[in-house]
Amino acid sequence: MTFNTLGLSDSLLRAVRDSGYTTPTAIQLKAIPAVLAGKDVMAAAQTGTGKTAGFTLPLLQLLSGNPPPKPHHPRALVLTPTRELAAQVQDSIRTYGKHGNLSSGVVFGGVNINPQKRLLKRGVDVLVATPGRLLDLYQQKAVKFSDIEVLILDEADRMLDMGFIHDIKRIIALLPKQRQNLMFSATFSQDIRKLAKTIVHNPIEIDVAPRNSTVDSISQRIYYVEKHNKAQLLIQLLKSSADQTLIFSRTKHGANNLAKKLNGANISAGAIHGNKTQAQRTKVLGDFKRNKVQVLVATDIAARGIDINQLARVINFDLPHVPEDYIHRIGRTGRAGAAGQAISLVSTEERKQLKAIERLIKQTIQQLSCDEFALSSTGPVKTETKPLSQSAQARKTDKSGFSRSRTRKPASRAGKKKANGNSWSSTKPRFASFG
Repeated sequence: MTFNTLGLSDSLLRAVRDSGYTTPTAIQLKAIPAVLAGKDVMAAAQTGTGKTAGFTLPLLQLLSGNPPPKPHHPRALVLTPTRELAAQVQDSIRTYGKHGNLSSGVVFGGVNINPQKRLLKRGVDVLVATPGRLLDLYQQKAVKFSDIEVLILDEADRMLDMGFIHDIKRIIALLPKQRQNLMFSATFSQDIRKLAKTIVHNPIEIDVAPRNSTVDSISQRIYYVEKHNKAQLLIQLLKSSADQTLIFSRTKHGANNLAKKLNGANISAGAIHGNKTQAQRTKVLGDFKRNKVQVLVATDIAARGIDINQLARVINFDLPHVPEDYIHRIGRTGRAGAAGQAISLVSTEERKQLKAIERLIKQTIQQLSCDEFALSSTGPVKTETKPLSQSAQARKTDKSGFSRSRTRKPASRAGKKKANGNSWSSTKPRFASFG
């Protein structure tokens, strides 16, 4: 099956070929014909399966050939939970619509609202927006909804998680009753179905992936490591490969600190989270996409919607509290069938979270080990019986800002073993074999 069989126009097919795609993904195969037929759609798909193209391609087809939009009156509305996802959807619309004559724009908070007002005054066919900024623009009479033909809710589950339910209901109440509705979500939870009853009408339901599963193209591994040794192990992993890496931190403060430590160790890194200004978030994400920095440290909310072509590796510096977030995190790699790696650093305090993740995905994640920072499967290795290598001892006294190792000194110098560099586990697969 190819894109040629889906009923798309020549200009869209040309744009798809320009992007290097030849075969549609499962979500695209099912969603594109349904959207083109004018049906309401509820689609569940894992991240990284091409769902954005699954709605942007048919949306551009539906709107093509119609009169241009009037000032302040968009014809299609795409709602997203985060600024980064909104920008990603806008990029997709531009990419696939470059051979057509439709206009599009994106609006979100954290930036000056006046350029967005001017954009809407000129008129756009497709408006991509986050709920809060859209309502601000509506209240200032910069946008009107009477011409909306298609409403798309992207990552509806995340919008509910982030507390946008009331904003979404306010927006829907302002839209024309006659319109096409598309909902894309990672899951069809009860909350999502309850929301769907107020939006879609006789929808076609599409579910292209087993629930709560990870894609096969992502190799998943864990290291058991004490919390205070995580940063040092992370540096070893990052220095063993020049691959670009997205790292997840549980907190904004932790993301900032980790990026600072990595830069101190001569690993180029930037942090992205909700406390950053939009200008800062845009810059660091742009630097990462352009390969100006090797590492992007992010919190869960900020990372939602980050779409990096051929991202080789995701590392969970902290495990998420919500098991489902693990699936969303590692789905940043292994996109569109490409191979990816997901590594998690698991401390003693995080064992319950790991078990919950493994129950959710119905598999045991393979364990790797690094002898310097070993943590047994039943508890911490007593570090006084396992001296650090010379390189690790040197790191104890460096000035890079890392916390000092808590390893006790041996009773005598005679008792020290000669250091032999970095020694990776002999019984477990070596990191170098997949890194």
